[in-house]
Amino acid sequence: MIVATKKPIEEILVALAPYESVLILGCGTCVTVCNVGGEREVSLLHSALRVAIANSLMQQKRFHEYTVKRQCDREFLEALKGKSEEVDAILSLACGVGVQVLADYFSDIPCIPAVNTVFMGSSSTFGIWDERCAGCGECRLYETAGICPVTRCNKGILNGPCGGAKNGRCEANKEMDCAWLLIYERLLKLDQLDRMRKYSPPRNYGNLKRPKRVIIT
Repeated sequence: MIVATKKPIEEILVALAPYESVLILGCGTCVTVCNVGGEREVSLLHSALRVAIANSLMQQKRFHEYTVKRQCDREFLEALKGKSEEVDAILSLACGVGVQVLADYFSDIPCIPAVNTVFMGSSSTFGIWDERCAGCGECRLYETAGICPVTRCNKGILNGPCGGAKNGRCEANKEMDCAWLLIYERLLKLDQLDRMRKYSPPRNYGNLKRPKRVIIT
């Protein structure tokens, strides 16, 4: 899933300064799971904004709350057509993709991000999310037993290990497990250690051209 973090209230207030009526719009998928963008977070942000402007010249601002299932899909934005006519700006709690789709759909209304999109990852334990995919376009997880060296190796080494690990931890980041030791242990368990001898060529950065597009026919 896409993982995001909350922007500071101060940064949001600066962006909202020119607008009197604001729709605080949540997104009910990825950012909800990481406690950043669902209905609960919309309500909490609304309260935080109210407290922040209580004794300022901005106290006359009007806020509205709503949450759609996904802001990255236009079909879910149709429900906002009536609400959008009542506001000067939309404060989005979606990832960067959601904000851009929202801004395209409502091109005559400023769309302001309330969160910072960080990475694609998963929850390793309660309240902790770890990066797992960089969207590099050259997935080699079959060769590395389902462990991505691009994201889980601090050095991004494709042919490891580097030899600097100590007690299973990375020398560059002692809080991280050595990705290549994890790969070795899993390949050993799968009886596929021969894959460690296979050379992986350098990444083709031509695949990282932006913006990407996938067409399914």
